[in-house]
Amino acid sequence: MNNRGYSCYSIACPLLPLAGWVLLCLAASGTAVFVSTDGWYEALEKPALNPPAWLFAPVWTTLYIMMGLSAWLVWRKGGWKIQGRPLGWFLLQMALNAIWTPVFFGLHWIGPAFVEISILWMVLLWTIVLFFRTGILAGLLLVPYFLWVSFAAYLNFALWRLNA
Repeated sequence: MNNRGYSCYSIACPLLPLAGWVLLCLAASGTAVFVSTDGWYEALEKPALNPPAWLFAPVWTTLYIMMGLSAWLVWRKGGWKIQGRPLGWFLLQMALNAIWTPVFFGLHWIGPAFVEISILWMVLLWTIVLFFRTGILAGLLLVPYFLWVSFAAYLNFALWRLNA
């Protein structure tokens, strides 16, 4: 029995929790099923900095993997018993991340989606602070995600203003 409370006799055993955290983060992309295919988004007036559609999948996949690695690094420093607070904030920001897609793309609620992503931005910022307190690498791995969410918030706001 190791210090995390489970038996581990395989070299792969330490990688199972890592895989779990990464899969949890990748699961947030499952809300993409709510993206409408009715041409709504394509018909919106876009800001000048709107990236091409093909860019989103590779960026989000990379960010989700980095997020999973970051959470795993925090989890390794004591599991839920010791790291429950930062991991709880991490799960909250993941839930907010997953909610934004159906609000924006599914319901076409651009204004409420901006409010939601603003809350995500604040929760994510606090999560990063808590992760930095646990380990530099854990915090650093969330910085690109924070920058992308900041950019997404700008896009959301610009789309709201341009299409109100």
